[in-house]
Order: sequence, then C-alpha cells, then structure tokens
Amino acid sequence: MTAKIKAGVIGVGYLGRFHAEKYAALPDVDLVGVADLNPDRAREVAEPLNTQAFTDYLQLLPLVDAVSVAVSTTSHFSVVRDCLERDVQVLVEKPLAVTAAEADALVDLARERGRLLMVGHLERFNSAMEGLRARVTHPAFIESHRLSFYKERGIDVDVVLDLMIHDLDHVLSLVPSPVQEIRAAGVAVLTDNIDLANVRLEFADGCIANLTASRMSFKSMRKFRLFQPEAYLSVDFEARELTVASRQAGALGPIPGVALETKRFPQEDVLFKEISNFVAAVQKREEPRVSGEDGRAALSLALNIIGAMRKAKV
Repeated sequence: MTAKIKAGVIGVGYLGRFHAEKYAALPDVDLVGVADLNPDRAREVAEPLNTQAFTDYLQLLPLVDAVSVAVSTTSHFSVVRDCLERDVQVLVEKPLAVTAAEADALVDLARERGRLLMVGHLERFNSAMEGLRARVTHPAFIESHRLSFYKERGIDVDVVLDLMIHDLDHVLSLVPSPVQEIRAAGVAVLTDNIDLANVRLEFADGCIANLTASRMSFKSMRKFRLFQPEAYLSVDFEARELTVASRQAGALGPIPGVALETKRFPQEDVLFKEISNFVAAVQKREEPRVSGEDGRAALSLALNIIGAMRKAKV
C-alpha cells in the first residue's frame, strides 16, 4: 500500500483555498496544514478541512512532503526556494517567477536537490484542449483570444503574465520549433501595468501565432484556434467545446469535402485533475505534465514579449 503524501498549501487566498480543498478530497493525501500571513484567513480555510493553520510557512515545511505555493507572484521565488532547499516537492501557481534569472535558479535548484517542480498551467488539463492536442500534426497558424472583465486579482503584473501566459504555454507545447521573431503591442488602461496586449510570433519552421489578451473587456472570451494541413481545430474554453474541420473525400459538411465535428465536454474539476497529476508524480517519482522547464519557457517568452512592447514605445 502506498503511503499517504503529506501535503500543505502556502497562501490560501482565492486560489490557494481551492488547492487545500482538493488535497483534502484526495484519499492518498493527508492535508497537514495551510499557511497564510493573514491568521484569520488561515484558520478560516483550515478549520472546515480539519487541518492546522500556520502564519509562518517555514513551520509547515518540516511536516510535509509536498506543497502548493499560491502566494503573490512577486513572492514565488523566495517561497519556492525555501521549499526546495528543505527537500519539499512543489506545485507553484503560474507564472513560475517574476524574472528569467529567478526561474533559472528555481529549475536548477530543483534539479540539484532531486525535487519535483511543477508549474500550475491549469488549462493543460482542460479536456477540450487535451482533445485538440491529440489531433495536432504540423501547426501552421495559431490564433487565441483571452478576454476578461476587470478584476483586482492579478493586476500586480502585466496582462501577458496574468492571462496571455496560458496561451503562450499552449503554443510552446504544440509548436516544436524555436521562436524567431516577436512583434508586440500593449496598452495600460486602468493600472500601471499592461492591461491589453497583442503579439505576433513567428517560429523557425514558419508557424505563425497571433495572440490577444485583455482584462478590460465587457465580455469574457477564451478561444484557441489552430490551422494545419487539411485541418482546422478550435477550442472554446468557456463552452468546453472542441470543433474540428478536416478534409475528407465525400464529406457532406457545410463545405463539400470537409467533415465537421463538434464535441462538447461535461463540466469538470480541472484543478482537481492538475493536483491529482502532481500527487501521482510525487508518488511515482516521475515528471509532471507541466515541468519547471515548461514554466520557465512560458515565462521567458512572456518577458520577451513585454520587452518587445516596451521597446516599441521608445
């Protein structure tokens, strides 16, 4: 019988409290405790889950095998570093860090200590995206729109790091070629950071990706489209829907010779799937679906895009 994983959550604000609930629901996990600088919030999350509340996460670390880190992005580096240095396995919310140097240091430290470092790019676990991924052969053109209403959460960073990074992770995991050119533009509207961003990426193999992200929209939209030889694939994350149009002799779709299929997926707990993957990776000592290297790659590209935006304004 496999021993239970002793888990904890550091930072139990909006996202962290959900992490704690998922760990508590897993039969092969013992949620040892949660930590938050706000003692009332820590107790509020801990009590219904029958676990301990801490205000100093360093007191939690000796008691656990693995943790989720869901503190503010600017604190990711110091908290994750402390966890890895104490040989704790880590799932950290995206983005991995604030700078490329911080991300490099964390990935290197995890490797040196032989610890698992997973980054919470949640939408890798969306069933519609999993369905698209299984049909991809040779991406030629990718387009994504990620538009959301203004929220106070996440505005401490540019929208590229807050929202677009989801789609950057998708693109990097689907296109097996390095980025060759970046053309980007961004606008600050209600915050001191970039609230609306668009980027055109050209890859060495000729693939083009055009991505737009905004936290200033009056409607919510999360759509991802991919074109490749003989097929078009589209995911609507909000409708949980995958659409595939493919060339097929004799097909009687809206376009002669093109077969059209649409699959809608049931409501699912994507965070539960992500945390289950993390726990399984810890138990089996195998690579998680989104590694530290994956998180570093998405962060590095996001920072390069932000740099291109600022350069364009000079």
